[in-house]
Amino acid sequence: MATAVPPATTGSTNKLGKGVEPLRAGKGHSFLLRKLHSLSGIVPIGAFLIEHILSNFEALKGPAAYAAQVKFLNSLPLVRVLEWGFIFIPLAFHALYGVYIALRGKSNVIYYPWAGNWMYVTQRWTGYIAFVYIIQHVLRQRFMGDNLPEHPGMAFHKVQTELANPWMLVVYIIAMIAVCWHFSYGIWLFAAKWGITPGNKARQRFAWVCAIGGIILCGLGLASIYAFVGPDYKDAPQDVTPSSQLIHPTINPGAPYLAEMWEGKLAITAQA
Repeated sequence: MATAVPPATTGSTNKLGKGVEPLRAGKGHSFLLRKLHSLSGIVPIGAFLIEHILSNFEALKGPAAYAAQVKFLNSLPLVRVLEWGFIFIPLAFHALYGVYIALRGKSNVIYYPWAGNWMYVTQRWTGYIAFVYIIQHVLRQRFMGDNLPEHPGMAFHKVQTELANPWMLVVYIIAMIAVCWHFSYGIWLFAAKWGITPGNKARQRFAWVCAIGGIILCGLGLASIYAFVGPDYKDAPQDVTPSSQLIHPTINPGAPYLAEMWEGKLAITAQA
């Protein structure tokens, strides 16, 4: 009769070395933090980005229209609560945790130059660019120099003065492209991770939607930048609000005659 023979044992016991632990969705707080990071990139940060670019697009109508938009946004109820609760704090969390994730990751695009790896690297670097740009942009435009919430009529001139520096103009253009890329690809990642686009075919189709949306958004942003540096509104007045209120307190800030202020025609219109 055949019997089972136990395997021979040796004096030394072979042990497998400890490998890398597999990622577990419910382990620790990383799963929740990553979900919040992904969600915050869409709401409220993504929603604010779209609003911000559309608001800046008003600059194409001139300094008066841009000032009216800034004044409208700062007249919203509980605007400071909205500003900190739905913009600054979520933006700080998304940026800081995003940098933390990016620094922990390792790029292998040199050894595996696949499209997915290139997208991973690009998403990280556009995130770094957006992180640095947003810090300086918020500090310079919101907390330094002219106080735009109290003097919205100075908004156009303040941005125009900053973009008069060729280096800052290049920074704004690069940052606009990087931010729009980061957001559009972030939408695609969000839909894939949250199960909105199951399957490769759905993700491929949605990639086109995200790409077209990102290009449109970037085009609007670049057009807004051109409004500040183009010839149409060159040498805009430092403040468009006081003059308009002095002539006619009830005048519409977007009136055509006010848009001619920097051409020296306002005094003639006022006397008439």
